[in-house]
Amino acid sequence: MKDMTLKEKIGQLIFTGFPSPFISGEMKRLISDYKIGNVILFAHNVENAGQLRSLCAELQKDIKGWTGHPALIAIDQEGGRVVRLPADATNVPGAMAIASTGKPEHAYAAGRLTALELRALGINFNLAPVLDINNNPRNPVINVRSYGDTAEVVEKFGVQMMKGLKGGGVLACVKHFPGHGDTEVDSHIGLPSIGKSLEELEQLELKPFRKAIAQGAECVMTSHILFPMLETEPVPATMSRAVITGLLKERLGFKGLVVSDCLEMDAIRKHYGTARGAVGALKAGVHMLFISHTPELVIEAVKAIEAAVRSGELPMEAIDEAVANVLAYKRKYESSVVDAEEMLDEVGSETHRLAASAMSKDSICLVRGKLEPIHAGDSGTLFLGVAPYRADLVSNATNKGSGFAETMGAAFAAAHETVPSNPGEAEWRSIAERARPYGRVVIGLYNAVDNPGQLALANRLAKNGHRVIAIALGKPYDLERLEGDVACLAAFEYTRLALSSLIAVLGGAAQANGKISLTKFGTFG
Repeated sequence: MKDMTLKEKIGQLIFTGFPSPFISGEMKRLISDYKIGNVILFAHNVENAGQLRSLCAELQKDIKGWTGHPALIAIDQEGGRVVRLPADATNVPGAMAIASTGKPEHAYAAGRLTALELRALGINFNLAPVLDINNNPRNPVINVRSYGDTAEVVEKFGVQMMKGLKGGGVLACVKHFPGHGDTEVDSHIGLPSIGKSLEELEQLELKPFRKAIAQGAECVMTSHILFPMLETEPVPATMSRAVITGLLKERLGFKGLVVSDCLEMDAIRKHYGTARGAVGALKAGVHMLFISHTPELVIEAVKAIEAAVRSGELPMEAIDEAVANVLAYKRKYESSVVDAEEMLDEVGSETHRLAASAMSKDSICLVRGKLEPIHAGDSGTLFLGVAPYRADLVSNATNKGSGFAETMGAAFAAAHETVPSNPGEAEWRSIAERARPYGRVVIGLYNAVDNPGQLALANRLAKNGHRVIAIALGKPYDLERLEGDVACLAAFEYTRLALSSLIAVLGGAAQANGKISLTKFGTFG
């Protein structure tokens, strides 16, 4: 490290991405000219397993060639609705779905299975698990990405996921410190604030992080949230020395790698500027910075960090400490990727897919009512549902899978119709009228609390005397708003895996034995 230039050191501290399944010219320039040493991958970088393995190998070759050090290649592979791997890999259920199984061993297995596939593909860093406690049902960005609304559930399942990833040979990252669960603002598009004291945070939000640190957590991701009771300056946790150094490192005793959430999120970019956010995060004690999409912002941040070091605003000691930490983890996880090429046959293997399917089937919850099996060719059943869409900025930009209605209609050779995501009164009345010939209507709801036209349609169907089965394909809180004698299922996510499990449950081949892991979930009556 002593022979590295300042620019080379700064390059080791930055993750960035590019918008295609091949390395863009701009990305090559960032690696060669600015010595950027780390990459984050998204769904737009991925076509299939073979292409992804080749891409990661090329990235490693280029980065090591220009910087002299291996790359950390990161991805958001949480499971459920936040996955980036292709269809020929194995995508496991998400956090709340796995917690609904009541089996922490599923969380460990999901982590280990995911790690084995990531390693085989050349990825050594997974930005998971989420340790946020979803104690605010109106949370727009965490919700089903959390294991539950109590510290006990999040600890029990989240730490097992972390251990599974680590056991499978991948660097895991617990997030979003010190907790993103109790917000009603998505930090991708705004700047949330949590007005809790340290004592209040210790009673809830900090517990899963304390547990994870005690159990060997190696990496923590910061949140872009204001905590005015902890930090007197008007800066979010990512830029707060009181939060990152004082609380995380000193009070909680964390000795590992601290990474920022993406500094292009509006919570930082709009309120502080990405470059200023980068300098502020390093001053706070963060080691690595995500600037995930825009080359110009990467260059601007590099120059701002250089200027801050030369002016004395940012001590060189802070840069050196961060670089030493980063290089230590790179050495630890370099061999896991090099050794994994022979494991490519494990990606999407039957063993992995069967394991993911078992977890998913165990996760389906019958919240109320009774189910009668639906038989293929049942002319008295109608399937309704919205098409899959991007629910928030953490989800993939496109969803290439078939929708609920189309998938169920094909599986049961039954009538089906795709409905608008938020039908107006004229639309839902018209749909309800077309449904009159059917004795049973199965409706897939997707975040209907945010799209009340779906709820109005479901309630009208029940009022019209249909035997209604309502399925929450996103937030289970949708089911609290339903009226009348409606059978309710929670599936937690709108994925191929969840739809396959629902086919088994609705057809009677599997039982809905899951239990919702939320203490604040309402009672029906």
